[in-house]
Amino acid sequence: MNDTLLKLTGLTKAYPGVIANKDVSFAIQRGEIHALLGENGAGKSTLVKTIYGLVKPDSGTLAFDGQDYAPADPRAARATGVAMVFQHFSLFDALTVAENITLGMENPPKLNALAAQVRAVSDEYGLPLDPDRTVGDLSAGERQRVEIIRCLLQDPKLLIMDEPTSVLTPQEVEILFETLRKLRSEGTAILYISHKLEEIRALCDAATILRLGEVVGECTPRETSARDMAEMMVGEVLQVPERAQKPQGDVVLDMTGLSAPAPHQFGTALRDITISVQAGEILGIGGVAGNGQDELVAALSGEMKVRQGMLSLRKEDIGLWPVNLRRARGLLAAPEERMGHAAAPDMSLTENALLTAAARKALERNGFLRWDRARSFANEVIAGFDVRTPGPENTARSLSGGNLQKFVIGREIMQDPDVLVVNQPTWGVDASAAAAIRQALLDLAAKGAAVICISQDLDELMEISDRFCALNEGRLSEPRSAQGLSVEEIGLMLGGAHDMEVAHAHG
Repeated sequence: MNDTLLKLTGLTKAYPGVIANKDVSFAIQRGEIHALLGENGAGKSTLVKTIYGLVKPDSGTLAFDGQDYAPADPRAARATGVAMVFQHFSLFDALTVAENITLGMENPPKLNALAAQVRAVSDEYGLPLDPDRTVGDLSAGERQRVEIIRCLLQDPKLLIMDEPTSVLTPQEVEILFETLRKLRSEGTAILYISHKLEEIRALCDAATILRLGEVVGECTPRETSARDMAEMMVGEVLQVPERAQKPQGDVVLDMTGLSAPAPHQFGTALRDITISVQAGEILGIGGVAGNGQDELVAALSGEMKVRQGMLSLRKEDIGLWPVNLRRARGLLAAPEERMGHAAAPDMSLTENALLTAAARKALERNGFLRWDRARSFANEVIAGFDVRTPGPENTARSLSGGNLQKFVIGREIMQDPDVLVVNQPTWGVDASAAAAIRQALLDLAAKGAAVICISQDLDELMEISDRFCALNEGRLSEPRSAQGLSVEEIGLMLGGAHDMEVAHAHG
């Protein structure tokens, strides 16, 4: 019996000005967890969209279970036995778990019968989930379970997972891995995309590496170091971010008793946040998605008015200052949602540079926009942060997610802020871009800026932070020195062990 489940032969797909996939060939075996690795723009998304019926290749063939396979759309892919969990969940907050799952099914059973199926599958695969709960009330990890169970109810032969652990705590990652190992033992193949190379080493049986749309190598992850895999992906030796020895300066930003109601039905209230950040310091804030990160960024940036508590910038009360005044005085922020929040999708990069840098880079004078200066600043960001784009007149929407992320972070850093608040700085970017962004944050702090880095990537926070605290249900834990913190202590902090005696007792 042939153990090959999916075989790709010579797949090529070109878009205007770019070849996304070039003569890609590899095979996935039954009961194998197969990693697909590559930096941003390497062609991973195009490839999995081809397998899932969202993209038609220009040339090349697919074979599934020994038969020719050319899905016209995702429905055809699902009917063949291919399921996919996307990086960005497609769920309706106001509906229940069961109602959301019915929306993805061709012939859904009645809701009470489906609820019973959901309970059975969630018990069998160790993914606790209540089908009657409203999705808006779920954590990011629970939302991901909804997507996975929706896929498992199709009884797939191949499950594609795109960046599945980027929103999970260490404990939730372990639960997910147990589920994936169980699926593997039952003969399901899994195509797994992740930038977290240590996870790939722990979980995957085989890996195919793409660079600039082409297959450049294959390896057995558990026999290959994370560094070697990263270097295969980028084609060069990676630099480890360096920390400059820096004396910490005066307190630049001070929060005392900051509280605010949830901004909407599915938001999180901020509860009595008290912390100060010094010049030259990186304060790392960890937390599972949906615990108040967006609200904290909005409160600091000025997008959300906070009436309770004190917020001061260099001892000046800025609690009621509008966004642009905070920016002009040196408090800058980069939110998590890059498309539509950090950047206007249909505006050019020049226009997007102008949106946040007008005051600090003098891009307007006497009410007139200075387009030459704005274009020049956009070009500086593109060059300084290796943003892959034909030029500053291209729209934000035309960039890959990772390249837009580099532009958004670069645009803020290159304004020389006194305080930079950044949420998920390396979300969805590859190893080399992530290392460059982390180095830029370290360099910014070394120049004397105070940096607040909010992230769900704990390795990232441990690598760059001086102090670490956890955000849970809108509350901030006591900060701890990041040096020497164990994964178990961090997990307890993320889970809401605000009394750190508990964590110390387990440490």
